[in-house]
Amino acid sequence: MPPVEATPRLRLDKWLWHARVTRTRTLAAKLVAEGHVRVNGVRTDQPAKPVKAGDVLTIALERTVRVYRVRELGDRRGPASEAQALYEDLSPEPPPHHPPAGRGLVPAGQDDED
Repeated sequence: MPPVEATPRLRLDKWLWHARVTRTRTLAAKLVAEGHVRVNGVRTDQPAKPVKAGDVLTIALERTVRVYRVRELGDRRGPASEAQALYEDLSPEPPPHHPPAGRGLVPAGQDDED
């Protein structure tokens, strides 16, 4: 029987750092340890959790939630263009930002007094 090849995997914190989700690997580990990351819909607090190509990561950042499908693991933390090749962005479109309606404001050129 031929040997079974293991699927390549990488630590979750290391992948987040390679993909430039965080500035440092320490911050990536903290993000995971605090429970802000889900792997395939399951919350994890283990920075060493292995991820592989095809996994879907849901990452709760400060002001947004990002959803990435892992394409590649990466060998290093390279430039942004290299990092973007590591994932497919599945994040939902942010809701449109509508400024609050002005109260008592009259559009320019329109007076109430005639």
